[in-house]
Amino acid sequence: MMFHRVVIGIALTMGCVSSFSSPGHSILARPMQSSTTSRFSTMIEKSEISDSVSKENKELTSSSEMPTAWECNEEAECVEVPACNDEECRTTLDVRIHGKWYDLSGWRKAHPAGPHWIDWYDGRDATEVMDAFHTQKGREMYKRLPASAPETAAVLEASAAPYSQTELNFRKLRDQLESEGWWERDFVHEGKLLAIWASLVTGAALTAESAPPLSTFLLGLSMTNAGWLGHDYIHGVDKFSQVMRPFAAVAAGLGPTWWSDKHNKHHALTNEMGVDEDIATDPFLFPYVPDPKYDSPLRKIQHYIFYIPFSFLFALWRVDTLKVAVDSVESKRPDAKNELWYLLAHYFVLLTFFPAQVWVPAVFLSGLMSALIVTPTHQSEEYFEEYQPDWVTAQFESTRNAVTTNPFSEWLWGGMQYQLEHHLFPSMPRSKYPSLKPILAKFAEENKVPGGYRESGEFEILYMNWDLYRRVAESDAIPGAPYSRGNGQLGAIDMGTSPGAGGVGLGKFM
Repeated sequence: MMFHRVVIGIALTMGCVSSFSSPGHSILARPMQSSTTSRFSTMIEKSEISDSVSKENKELTSSSEMPTAWECNEEAECVEVPACNDEECRTTLDVRIHGKWYDLSGWRKAHPAGPHWIDWYDGRDATEVMDAFHTQKGREMYKRLPASAPETAAVLEASAAPYSQTELNFRKLRDQLESEGWWERDFVHEGKLLAIWASLVTGAALTAESAPPLSTFLLGLSMTNAGWLGHDYIHGVDKFSQVMRPFAAVAAGLGPTWWSDKHNKHHALTNEMGVDEDIATDPFLFPYVPDPKYDSPLRKIQHYIFYIPFSFLFALWRVDTLKVAVDSVESKRPDAKNELWYLLAHYFVLLTFFPAQVWVPAVFLSGLMSALIVTPTHQSEEYFEEYQPDWVTAQFESTRNAVTTNPFSEWLWGGMQYQLEHHLFPSMPRSKYPSLKPILAKFAEENKVPGGYRESGEFEILYMNWDLYRRVAESDAIPGAPYSRGNGQLGAIDMGTSPGAGGVGLGKFM
């Protein structure tokens, strides 16, 4: 009962804010522009004309050419089924992977990560996303899915952007790295990182009563460290990562399902305005100048108060995690009940061994440290008003690495200083990133990537982050500037079920 009351108290205390995530930037403002990417196929809702559909279905029933669609299970085994019922007709949902168009309309519901991922790539290429986020098994399964109809594939191919030479060269690089074993985990390194985390937790517990400030500091460090470890494991595709996937929930109170939905979208559609939740942090922080109707008085002082919303990062992530965990159980998403139990175990330990005067400030300290790390690496780079078909080039253009200056910083950044390496190869163990750095620098040079391999010192990049907020704060609002929750394009935040839909916290009222 004690736990139940405290969790409800946390949710009520922070519930005024829905979803704060790491902001990014590259321009102060651009005029609003709708995406030119059209949705070629979808589930056509026809409830308002159900009588007409029913009549058509009866006519089709008597015809020898009744339309069919696909229905697939979780093993990507598909069978043909009638496309229409009394209320709706399902059309194809076509996605290109490695040059071939697939009809994923029957697979979307069976997709383990949720149907929304399939919807976002309707009429688009998903090659890099498929390779970046999926296990070897998943990368073979899609080949069993039904191909798009030849006439549909021809139309889509004609309208889709051709693969750039940079994309093709990147796929060769990925194949080479996979053949060389870059995804093999260094278990000695993993053991050291886990031992550091365990030592921090133990030290925090032992000093909770005798030295609360020290305990708060150690616990805050452990939470940030647990976040980076869990981040690596949730992204991972190896067996060890699958076993360790619940670590973020148990050690940091952050659910893998929430993390995957939000964070992988950030990876897939980095810095796309209105789509990437990591740059939708208004009304507390504006990474670019907004339209007057979405403005907030807080923007004018954001460079003075940025550390306050930064400190709320971990707390708000925890609230969003609980929301998504409950929703996932209700919608029967895979492993949702187990994930909820892991979260309950985390709060049981937290509330049993640490008094509120320790764990509450530790959550905010951890939020501040984490935000100072995750916000700068996309902040000063390009923003995109539209979907970027060349995913590889977009990652180079929207990402900047931080060069750490000492061993403590190297550990504290948790691999996020190698942000580009992580964005291009998110499932690769982070211990490999230092060795990968010169390879990607050479790749950028050889492929003449705009802006090249971008990096700045850890303090310089923090200053760039602060200076961005200052410049945005001193600018006048611009009519027609892009709305941070989207303009109806595929993946728009307001078009989904994300905790960030409709605005962040007070943004719904301001």
